[in-house]
Amino acid sequence: MDERGWFRTAVDGDGTLVLRAGGQWRVATAASLDPALRRLDPAGAQAARIDLAAVDEIDSTGAWLLLRTRHELAARGLTVALDGVRPDIAPLLGHVEEGGRVAPLPHPVPAHHSLIGFLAGIGESVADLRRTARDLLGFFGLVCITLLRLLSSPRRLRFTALVAHMEQTGVNAIPIVGLLAFLIGVVFAYQGADQLRRFGAEIYTVNLLGISILRELGVVLTSIIVAGRSGSAFTAQIGTMKVNEEVDALDTLGLDPIEVLVVPRLLALMITLPLLTFFANAMGLLGGALMSYFSLDILIPTFLRQLRSAITGWTFWVGVVKAPVFAAIIALTGCYEGLRASRSAESVGRLTTLSVVESIFLIILFDAGFSIIFSILGI
Repeated sequence: MDERGWFRTAVDGDGTLVLRAGGQWRVATAASLDPALRRLDPAGAQAARIDLAAVDEIDSTGAWLLLRTRHELAARGLTVALDGVRPDIAPLLGHVEEGGRVAPLPHPVPAHHSLIGFLAGIGESVADLRRTARDLLGFFGLVCITLLRLLSSPRRLRFTALVAHMEQTGVNAIPIVGLLAFLIGVVFAYQGADQLRRFGAEIYTVNLLGISILRELGVVLTSIIVAGRSGSAFTAQIGTMKVNEEVDALDTLGLDPIEVLVVPRLLALMITLPLLTFFANAMGLLGGALMSYFSLDILIPTFLRQLRSAITGWTFWVGVVKAPVFAAIIALTGCYEGLRASRSAESVGRLTTLSVVESIFLIILFDAGFSIIFSILGI
């Protein structure tokens, strides 16, 4: 067997150019064959014949060289035929030739760029939302059952963990909640006074500030801050425990993860969020009072008298009543997403973001529901 690849050319009696190929036409010999094939001169022949009877071995590179030569001769006006093609190399030649004629595939169009894909994406989102709502409702029922079991045996409640979570979610959140509530009070008083000044009713800035902060802004702003701060922390902590198989270890030891991990966080947040809401209300009114004093020349005693006349007995309690509900939403959502984490750090980060988004969405949704109920009740 000739380990080299070679070819010879000759012109027969009828003027046909004959190219006889032999040896091994493989990728290892292609570098030596290619220059000579490119210099091939048909010398005025009208037809050509490529004889492959002496080819011992051939791979896709060698087949491509032969087929390229045939196409180049055909481009010069010659009629080219292949002779001596053995049955064992014919499929390779056909495959290489067909591959050369295949047009490049078009750039794939993402499914959501089409109308059907867009509608399918909406349907999948609705199905995911329904599934998440069902699972959250089931998780809420499981936590309620665990709380009822703890009521029959209060000693099972972990007070040390409860106090620790109260410190993390309540005491440590005081600076950021107070600062943001104070600034919101300043901004709201300034913007309200700027509009009411057109009607000569700057004094009613106090009414606008007091009602909006005590009924809505104080509790909603505090809940959103706590959702981003503590709700995400709950998901990250429990999710990391899932990754490290600590939750599985609790099951192995016969301990209930809901009782150990979820209930202390839930109760701690339900206790601290109303207190944070009260603090946020006070800081928001303080910021509004200072802004009114420096911008509108409304003295502090005048501000307090106008505030007393603007609010009713329910104005303060409407905001505080919402706080435990929002706290339960934040804690349950954060713990639920944390328990859903898989054995990867990517899922922890993704579910942490998802828990904050879901908590804020549910807070706004329930706040709208509270507004409708209070409006029906005339509160």
